[in-house]
Amino acid sequence: MGVFTWIVLGLVVGVIAKLLMPGDDPGGFIVTILLGVAGALLGGFIGNYFQWGDVTGFNMVSLALAVGGAMVLLIFYRLLVRR
Repeated sequence: MGVFTWIVLGLVVGVIAKLLMPGDDPGGFIVTILLGVAGALLGGFIGNYFQWGDVTGFNMVSLALAVGGAMVLLIFYRLLVRR
């Protein structure tokens, strides 16, 4: 996947993760994209490690892994920022 695809997937994943975990978080559009891109990477690593799949593009497995990774990062982000 190219860099532009990772950014677009990160945007989509960040928005989906934010919708699944609503709340008043500091940061805005840029933080959402960064969490989404990092979540896609994290989800890809976790999925690859456990042999569940990999983030390879716009398909359901990749989207689920990326959203899961973004939600994990959003939880940690909320814990770190509120302290």
